[in-house]
Amino acid sequence: MTKKYLILVNDGPYGNERPYNALRVAMNLTKRDEASVRMFLIGDGVQCGISGQETPDGYYNIERMMKAVVRKGEVAT
Repeated sequence: MTKKYLILVNDGPYGNERPYNALRVAMNLTKRDEASVRMFLIGDGVQCGISGQETPDGYYNIERMMKAVVRKGEVAT
């Protein structure tokens, strides 16, 4: 039985850890065969979907994490 997950991201990619944590959860869920993952980017969270961003020193690379989720899940804005 497939379990469906919807993850909302409404914060910008850098400045706090919420988008990072949401992407960590999504990446781990996409590794499970029984999971179907959708991410919905809303408000400032849409900035997480922009490619070619410069990652500030000391921050995680949101673009790389987002690509990992897109490979096996779905992302909508």
